[in-house]
Amino acid sequence: MRESLFDSSGVEPSAPLAARMRPRSLEEMVGQREVLREGSPLRRALEADRLPSMILVGPAGTGKTTLARIIAHHTASHFVQLSAVEAGVADIRESAAAARERRALHDAGTIVFLDEIHRLNKAQQDYLLPHVEEGTFTLIGATTENPFFSVISPLLSRCRLITLEPLAPEDLRVLLDRALADAERGLAEMTPRVDDEVLDYIAQSAGGDARLALGALETALLTTPPGEDGARHVDMAVARAALDRPVVKYDRAGDEHYDTISAFIKSIRGSDPDAAIYWLAKMLEAGEDPRFIARRLVIAAAEDVGLADPTALRVAVAAADAVEYVGLPEGQIPLAQATIHLAVAPKSNSAYAAIAQARNDVRTEGGRPAPDHLASGPRAGGSDAQYLYPHDYPGGWVRQSYWPEGMAPRRYYEPGDSRRERLIAERLARLRGSGGDAGAGDADAANDGEVGGREA
Repeated sequence: MRESLFDSSGVEPSAPLAARMRPRSLEEMVGQREVLREGSPLRRALEADRLPSMILVGPAGTGKTTLARIIAHHTASHFVQLSAVEAGVADIRESAAAARERRALHDAGTIVFLDEIHRLNKAQQDYLLPHVEEGTFTLIGATTENPFFSVISPLLSRCRLITLEPLAPEDLRVLLDRALADAERGLAEMTPRVDDEVLDYIAQSAGGDARLALGALETALLTTPPGEDGARHVDMAVARAALDRPVVKYDRAGDEHYDTISAFIKSIRGSDPDAAIYWLAKMLEAGEDPRFIARRLVIAAAEDVGLADPTALRVAVAAADAVEYVGLPEGQIPLAQATIHLAVAPKSNSAYAAIAQARNDVRTEGGRPAPDHLASGPRAGGSDAQYLYPHDYPGGWVRQSYWPEGMAPRRYYEPGDSRRERLIAERLARLRGSGGDAGAGDADAANDGEVGGREA
């Protein structure tokens, strides 16, 4: 546990640049304009000195810890910093006892900043509830996870959620320029010489993470020897090495995982092959399991393309088999092929809608038994109804009921408007009509309606 009265000057000179350059006031913070604007709920609460408990949500390097420290300084409250990685109930109990004593003896408030609050288990989060409810201390939690999944509902209901967004490249550029010009806390004493294109590259490639951007700049300067003039000239090659490569913000168990696969599937459903390939590339670069991607392609082939292009399912299954057979990196090629095939194919969700409605009916009404003429064989007390074998009749079709006894026929499958399903609709209409004279040739025509996944 780390506990202190807030002191903006208490940073060691040897601390990383991001810690030394941490903004000390709301005016020094960059980005987060909606959260920090004049008249925002947070600003009004600070001005009235009526700060509610809150949970700061956002990716790494967006200023959650910085904002918590600035809030504590602004309200003159005692600041206690805990990390959920190390803290437990005993630490929370100790902080609560100290907060009560501080209130009683000095009429001073306490802010408990709990970093990575999502790492507390349910019992530990439950222990926070009475202290937050009674106002023993003001809780500021910070998390990179979706709080609706990682924080218990009673605690969420007692806290205001404040979402911090990744910093824009122009915001990161402000921080980089500030660090280069600051001789006290920054890098000015190293006589840096960094071209605009290098700074723009770092700002663009840091993924909205201020800590990463400042760390890359510091590393680039520290690994660049002074020239004859004493200046350290950072070129693009050094900057690339310091940053390693652009950062892909992704968490295989968190929001980015679900948001990215959602964007991928919706791009396929929306017939945008280029966007779909972009999201596929992001997942592959982030190290997503290619088998997970392949499974979602198989689902999309049946759910979103369906009968409009039956070859799509075969392509998706083949891509999944290919990924298992060859692995990565070569497996990215069949994944890309299947992605493009599904994106450009005509779309129909008729099979998805049909099974969804039928299962809903079975759930709500109960599954009815098969009638005697459709059963697997004779049974005691059965009727004399005979099953009519369709292949014994012209066109391979004969009129008979395939529904449970006493159940009127229902329409679950509604053909879509692709050419192939229009042919299917025409044949079904003839079968359902009074004549029932559809022949086998109609099915052949329906099957040949598409070429290569596109409407002929």
